[in-house]
Amino acid sequence: MLKKKPKIIAFCCHYCAFTAADLAGTMRLQYPANVNIVRLPCTGKVNANMLLQAFVDEADGVMVAGCEPGSCHFLEGNVRAVKRVSFAREKLSEAGINPERLEMFHIPASEGPLFAKSAKEFTEKISQLEKKGDGEADEPDSDETGVETGETDSREIGAEKGEPD
Repeated sequence: MLKKKPKIIAFCCHYCAFTAADLAGTMRLQYPANVNIVRLPCTGKVNANMLLQAFVDEADGVMVAGCEPGSCHFLEGNVRAVKRVSFAREKLSEAGINPERLEMFHIPASEGPLFAKSAKEFTEKISQLEKKGDGEADEPDSDETGVETGETDSREIGAEKGEPD
């Protein structure tokens, strides 16, 4: 029986985390092939809708990897990303998805080994959550009448509160 590898989406800053991932490859360091990298000019460009849409599109886990605090090429992009990841984690919890499936990493460009290690550890963490069946909440979604709907529209998540800047 083949084990299903979790689908991981990694939103990476071009200047730091993406460069670290490239360095890991140049150094021939292994990290899971199921980590799909999306290069962004800055993690400050990631918004909660992008993160939540990754889960709608059947990602098992989402990494947001950017510059270290204080070293963002766009001054405060990584600070914005931290706030947006926190907001998205709240929305995941409200939707019945374990918020541990979304995580923020700070990885400098010179740390290829750290990128590889972070990708491996995050993939292992998501695999463990899959084994435990800890991806969904215990209570199903229901509408006002108490009828179970079992589905969540990504446009509805966070509709009552605005996303942080």
